[in-house]
Amino acid sequence: MIDLYYWTTPNGHKITMFLEETGLPYRIHPVDIGRGEQFDPAFLAISPNNRIPAIVDHDPGDGQAPIPLFESGAILLYLADKTHQFIAADPRGRADTLQWLFWQMGGLGPMAGQNHHFSACAPEKIPYAIDRYVRETGRLYGVLDRRLADREFITGDYSIADMACYPWIVPHARQQQDLDDFPHLRRWFDAVAARPATQRAYRRGMGFFMDTDNAR
Repeated sequence: MIDLYYWTTPNGHKITMFLEETGLPYRIHPVDIGRGEQFDPAFLAISPNNRIPAIVDHDPGDGQAPIPLFESGAILLYLADKTHQFIAADPRGRADTLQWLFWQMGGLGPMAGQNHHFSACAPEKIPYAIDRYVRETGRLYGVLDRRLADREFITGDYSIADMACYPWIVPHARQQQDLDDFPHLRRWFDAVAARPATQRAYRRGMGFFMDTDNAR
């Protein structure tokens, strides 16, 4: 059983997408970041950077104590290795998947996050910051669009690289990006959105938090 500490953010959705694809049993423990629950000492013991998602794997397969893990990219890689799914077994394919996973973690996620902050959340509208991050988000969309020009998914077969990137493209309108400007990215986006596991993951998250008895 996997305990998933989660909120409905792009990084949270990455993990439910993986878990729904593989059928690993999991329990959601909501961490309401709007209420500051990420600073609870019990959660900090699992995720010392006070960020979701985090997991505790109660069956790590070595007969030893449960494994706690934070950082969404590390969690995806751990789960892929645990299940031997959604990452290539050969060294070249594995390296390809890892570089795109790290590209999302170091580029697409942080830049889109800054885009969200300065465009929608910052108490003061700073045109330079908004323009900088909207443009950089667009540049990264272009990188992904070119990558997808000759392949169905980011590394050929569907992988943790796709699961990492997709939730950060979902709010494209909020990021002031038009997917019609990126035809290969749009085709990929629609394909990932159509996967039953993707749809279950998003329904699970939204439905869970509509149930206030479960959410508290």
